[in-house]
Amino acid sequence: MQVLKLGGSVVTVKDEPMTADHESIRRLAEEIKAAWPTPLILVHGGGSFGHPVAEKYGIADGFISERQLPGYAKTHQAMIALNSIIVDALLDVGLPAISVTPSSFIMTQEGRITSMNLEIIGRLVVRGMLPVLYGDAVLDKKKGFSILSGDQLSVRVAVGMGASRLVFGADVDGVYTSNPKLVADAELIEHLSLENLESYIKIGKALTTDVTGGMLGKVEETRDAVEAGIEVLICNATKPDFILKALRGEPVTGTVLTA
Repeated sequence: MQVLKLGGSVVTVKDEPMTADHESIRRLAEEIKAAWPTPLILVHGGGSFGHPVAEKYGIADGFISERQLPGYAKTHQAMIALNSIIVDALLDVGLPAISVTPSSFIMTQEGRITSMNLEIIGRLVVRGMLPVLYGDAVLDKKKGFSILSGDQLSVRVAVGMGASRLVFGADVDGVYTSNPKLVADAELIEHLSLENLESYIKIGKALTTDVTGGMLGKVEETRDAVEAGIEVLICNATKPDFILKALRGEPVTGTVLTA
């Protein structure tokens, strides 16, 4: 059992609202197909679909006023639109992909998952299907509603399903000492111990952040998976065959997270 999280920056053009990166999505679908059959669950982020809408209406802050209600609905609808594009690409290459809506079976409290029924996902995987989930706008017991990040979702699914490997496909090779897009001598951290995470706190401030936490949030979210003995890898999904190799368990440039 593996869980693959594809970042929003990988499947969308982040500077162009509601714009999918169709070329990248198609390539990744073909790589997943080449690594099939394998028990796999796919989770993807929002990128230029969900994030701009959620930020505009302050959905991550929870319910404050009635004016946010259309924004909550629009955020969810934007994610459905992106999910449909990704699922269609997977179906086109012959994979039995099926969309699973997180807000239909998950609730949070203060933005953290408190209830989640994984039976449906488990049965889909046993039947040989490829469940495709995504970061979503969900109901929150305390805040009214909140944004459930794809990172938190993928970790909780991996732990709950007893996955052996959790792969994060990002738009950089892994975790760096500083932003590799801005700093020429930024160094890739090939093995990052969560115990020493505080010494790398600058990675979260250096890399682009969004309404779901950016790179630091991604790394911090992996703690439960790492402590559960799941192999966690962050690698570059924008580079051809990196995800294919990761799913096959072959060596690939990236950051391996350890306890």
